[in-house]
Amino acid sequence: MKFTTLNTSFAFILLSLVFAQAGYTQDTDTKTSKLLPEVARLRSQGQSGLQTFLKSYVNNLTSPPAAPIKTALDQLCQQKDCYASQLYWYTDLEQAKAAAKTSGKPILSLRLLGRLDTNLSCANSRFFRVALYPNQEISQYLRDNFILHWQTVRPVPRVTIDFGDGRKLERTITGNSIHYILDSSGRPVDAIPGLYGPKAFLKQLNQASVIVKDLGKRQGQEYETTLQQYHLRRLDQIANQWREDLAKLGIQSPPTLVELPGNSISTNARLAGSLAVSKAVVERPLINAIEPDTLENNPSPFDIIDQRTWNRLARQYQNDAKLDSNSIALIKAKKLPNVTDENSLADVIRNFENVMALDTVRNEYVFHRQIHQWFLQGNDTADVNQLNEKVYAELFLTPSSDPWLGLTNNNAYNAIDNGGIVDNSASLK
Repeated sequence: MKFTTLNTSFAFILLSLVFAQAGYTQDTDTKTSKLLPEVARLRSQGQSGLQTFLKSYVNNLTSPPAAPIKTALDQLCQQKDCYASQLYWYTDLEQAKAAAKTSGKPILSLRLLGRLDTNLSCANSRFFRVALYPNQEISQYLRDNFILHWQTVRPVPRVTIDFGDGRKLERTITGNSIHYILDSSGRPVDAIPGLYGPKAFLKQLNQASVIVKDLGKRQGQEYETTLQQYHLRRLDQIANQWREDLAKLGIQSPPTLVELPGNSISTNARLAGSLAVSKAVVERPLINAIEPDTLENNPSPFDIIDQRTWNRLARQYQNDAKLDSNSIALIKAKKLPNVTDENSLADVIRNFENVMALDTVRNEYVFHRQIHQWFLQGNDTADVNQLNEKVYAELFLTPSSDPWLGLTNNNAYNAIDNGGIVDNSASLK
């Protein structure tokens, strides 16, 4: 009888907790729904509407804020974790162009897999939300100097591993992201491919701001000539910096940076996944399980020097990849598995900064150099959509022509009907 009483009491406690949790969830949903009309009204006002919201709820902006405020801000900004960056993003390019013409500011247009306002967007865009957008210098610079816009290239592939006992592991796989600098008419001026360290990213923004202001004074052939001269200078600067950086490593005759082979490389998820180091660290185990090793047939564009030399080169740019206190606070606010103390967190941050530094030098010396070359040649660079198609096909190796992003391009037998492919896309349209 005593055992039954204890069980009854325990069941009552559990039931009370369930109802309490349900009450909390319902209360949170109610508070969020009450904010929605205000969010819709303020969103139509752009960045000024966001500032109005922030002033109205300044006493509620803890780190992180309560769920209703956090959700409302994410909807108002159209960016997850907006409380940390306080940046307003357009999701309609025509609206962004109108705002750019009114303000006289250029557009920073992000292209990504998935959506910037959801937790599971592609890995690089998630890293942007942690390392770049909340950075105090970067967020202020973006507010002062750019109109922000993002656009989905395609949905991001998701992988769920169900352990069968109530535990699941959810991740995204493959894909990459890029920031385009557009003038107020929406024409591309430059692009920043993939993840850069915060200081390196800010340097790229500064350089872009200067050329956009210069181009704003010019029209017709003078505009074209000025834009080509800019990209020619940038190519020369990259070549000179490449020689200087490798000379510091004792390499007096560095390999020449050459143009990439373009779309002659076949789509391959393993190769595409290796192009961005920061996200490859996260995605490699999943890709290894899906895609057999076929890299011997598709050498990486980064094979110009060996991995050890890339790592040594990246160490010269460690300071450019340091996270600021605001980014670290955002990391702390998120649940991290197996991080039990400050030392564990410091290791996570240090490792993240190391791969950011490596991404910075690889993206600049290989991808960005190629983009400058395209602009110099006038190669599909006048229209942002055409340029983006080229970037995703020839740089990121995830062309729109391949709906499976290289994840089915192999001859390995897996003993699953139709290779495990299920295509219900037509029914979703």
